[in-house]
Parts: sequence; C-alpha cells; structure tokens
Amino acid sequence: MKLQSFPCFLSALVILSCSGSPTQNKIVQNNSENKNAPKEKPASTYSDTLKINSSSAVFYYPDSLQLEKIKSLTGARVYEGSMHEYFFLRRNAHFVIKKNMPQLKIIEAKNVRYLLFINADKSENCIDLDKKNDPYGLFLFDMKTTPQLADMANIDTELGFYFSK
Repeated sequence: MKLQSFPCFLSALVILSCSGSPTQNKIVQNNSENKNAPKEKPASTYSDTLKINSSSAVFYYPDSLQLEKIKSLTGARVYEGSMHEYFFLRRNAHFVIKKNMPQLKIIEAKNVRYLLFINADKSENCIDLDKKNDPYGLFLFDMKTTPQLADMANIDTELGFYFSK
C-alpha cells in the first residue's frame, strides 16, 4: 500500500512546486528591468585631465550630473542597488590596499574626464573615463607598465598579479 501511494505523492509534489512559481515571475520582471538599463555611461560634464606620475591606485567616480543621469536612466531601485554595491567595493578595496600595500599612493579622481598616466620613461597612457561603462572603478599603476583596470571585488589577487609583473 505504501508503494502505491508514492506515485500520487510524487505527482502532487511536482504539481505544487510548479504552480504559481514566484521565482519565475521575479526572473521575468528582472529581465524586463535590465532591458531598459543604459548600454553606455552618460558623458562627463567635465573635460579636465588628472596627471598621475607615481605608483598609485586611482579610484574614479562620476560627477554629480552623471549620477543624476544614471539614476534617471536606470530607475531608482537599480540605481540604489548599484550605489550600495559600489560603496562596499570601494571601501573594501581601500582597506585591502592600505593593509597590503601601505606605500601605494591612493588617488581619488573626481570631476575629471581623463586620466593621464606618466611612466618612469616619460611615456604616457591617457584613459578617457567616458569610455569606461562603470561609473566607479579602480586603476592600478606601477609606472613601468600600462595601467590596469582592477576588479575591485577581487582586489586581493589583482594587487598581487599587477604589482608582481
């Protein structure tokens, strides 16, 4: 008798787990929100250039008008979630850099559009921040090689890989 009731139980379980799936509804809703997200970051309202001529970790930020444009393009909920994520990524990256490489200069690049990195041999690398789709980011620079856009979520390994070259 127990063996005969097992298929009924299994069928009921499958039917209950498939009907009214809120997870599926959330996925569809999130996909429709992401379709409206901008493909490119809005242009900076500044055209200034920041010169970097020392080994550094350069954090870049959007200006206030860029932030307003991003918020209007993405919607308040997506915007708030992104800003929350960026806040903690930046905070953690600052902490890791200060702990593991206290000699590395930390530069906050605000209200600039271009970063001009000057190598020890006087060669230059200019980066247009309008071409970077993330409103916030981090460049590592050792004055010997090309500056590298670092993944702030993996800053522990990024520091070691870039500065050990």
